[in-house]
Amino acid sequence: MKNLLFIGDVVGNSGSSFLASKLSLIKRQYDINITIVNGENSASGDGITPSSADILIRAGADVITTGNHAFKRKESSELFDTEYILRPANYPDGGAPGKGLFTLDMGTYSIAIINLMGTVFMEPLDNPFTKIDELLTEIETPNIFVDFHAEATSEKKAMGHYLTGKVTGVFGTHTHVQTADEIILGNHTAYITDVGMTGPEISSLGAAIKPAIDRFRFHIPVRFKEADGNCFLCGICVEFDEKCGKSHKIERLIIR
Repeated sequence: MKNLLFIGDVVGNSGSSFLASKLSLIKRQYDINITIVNGENSASGDGITPSSADILIRAGADVITTGNHAFKRKESSELFDTEYILRPANYPDGGAPGKGLFTLDMGTYSIAIINLMGTVFMEPLDNPFTKIDELLTEIETPNIFVDFHAEATSEKKAMGHYLTGKVTGVFGTHTHVQTADEIILGNHTAYITDVGMTGPEISSLGAAIKPAIDRFRFHIPVRFKEADGNCFLCGICVEFDEKCGKSHKIERLIIR
């Protein structure tokens, strides 16, 4: 059996720093073999930059996934030349740099990580269900984990059921609020609708509260900024059989 740790959307400098301060201890405590971190908002402001990605890798991330903010910053494009930094695989072919699939060689076994983005209330990318079918034909390992970066819980649930028995885990990201519906679907596939976020806990999804309230109250443009205060870390730990790609346990983590 092996243990995989997936950390939910890291927000800003404070979230990245908090992750760096806690990750090594978490990995020891849960005997983690592989760590995946969603870092699409890890830069100050939003998006991901080479410097914020470097913090996550130095902290202990093996793979970084992203989402709709993957290309928010001008300097982010060069990041996706690195094979273990992913952008959603269903960006149209021929345009966006990078890839949405990476296979991590662990010596006696390997793990495929897929980054996908939903299309309900999101950008109109290629159909994620069609794209995942294409990608699964390319993968030779049974150990397959999917970061499904999506807004609608219904779309995330549908993807989880669609991939039941086909992949080892499906983990929702993007909405920054950890859901309490972790489950092993079909006695095979670990699933959760949203892993949650890593960053300032007393906030509006990591952003300062007053500008967020003003945006909803007055419907005028506001400048969001990273919230101050204590951080928390949300993630999941999945125990799986690396010989057959079957998950046996999924546990939610909240570290304050």
